[in-house]
Amino acid sequence: MARNKYIFNPESLRFDKIQLSFRAKTFRFLSYLFASILLAITYYVVLIIFFDTPKEKILQRELNQMTLQYELMQKKLGRMDDVLSNLEETDDNIYRTIFEVEPIPGSIREAGMGGINRYSELEGFNNDEIVIKTAKALDKIRKKMYIQSRSYDDLIELARNKEEMIASVPAIMPISNKDLKRTASGWGMRMHPIYKIPKFHYGMDFTAPRGTEIYATGNGKILSVKRRKTGYGNYIVIDHGYGFETLYGHMTSFNVKKGQKVKRGDVIGFVGSSGTSTAPHVHYEVHKNHKKVNPINYYFNDLTAEEYEKMIEISMKSGQTFD
Repeated sequence: MARNKYIFNPESLRFDKIQLSFRAKTFRFLSYLFASILLAITYYVVLIIFFDTPKEKILQRELNQMTLQYELMQKKLGRMDDVLSNLEETDDNIYRTIFEVEPIPGSIREAGMGGINRYSELEGFNNDEIVIKTAKALDKIRKKMYIQSRSYDDLIELARNKEEMIASVPAIMPISNKDLKRTASGWGMRMHPIYKIPKFHYGMDFTAPRGTEIYATGNGKILSVKRRKTGYGNYIVIDHGYGFETLYGHMTSFNVKKGQKVKRGDVIGFVGSSGTSTAPHVHYEVHKNHKKVNPINYYFNDLTAEEYEKMIEISMKSGQTFD
């Protein structure tokens, strides 16, 4: 019960009871009400800013746990990426070397996913950076695994066809060359016999009497049979598959037709001196993936290690070519 308040009246020399008007009572009530509301709001704001509710504490613990799991996932993805990199290196430097096929270009292995922003729906949330980073790492590993899987499919197919491949790769000399005495000029810079200027020789020359048999150096299909008065003269190109082609130049005549299939050792033509040539010989080239390569590395069915070294020595001594 509210206590009464009094005020001293000097005229009557006694205390008179204070009587508040309705307006004053209303004002006092509203003042108390607003003060209470303001205090309540202040307490609420303080609680929100400095103290978490039980539900917020639970959610924060869940968020911390998820962040930890994402960080652990990042480490696991990093280890998986290392394992994949080792598989890729083994694939390129061992398996594909065995089958003599080109490694998968790094531009393909490391290519991005492309297209629109694939992670836009993950943006705008708390910790979205780590979520997007994890999603990108996962997509990268998934793509690398797909490419590596396709590569192994190719290698399995190559392994099945290994016997055919071994028979197709150029592996003998284009003419009979006992004691290597017919080795004339090898790969490299040589003096041109007609123009008398240094010129790179993209093949090997083998001297032999006119009419000597010329052999296919691997299984394949006759790609070209051409007659020319200059350059290679009368020449044949064989497509061996697996990226290999061989060229035989300066023939006097042919023993095959375009489109004909041949096996290693088949006689495809005969030595001559047609085209730009100074003496009877066969000019022999090996092309790998449309690039000319040194033929001396493709006589492994004919030469021992000692004969290989001797052939290199003989071919390097020649100062000029025959074509």
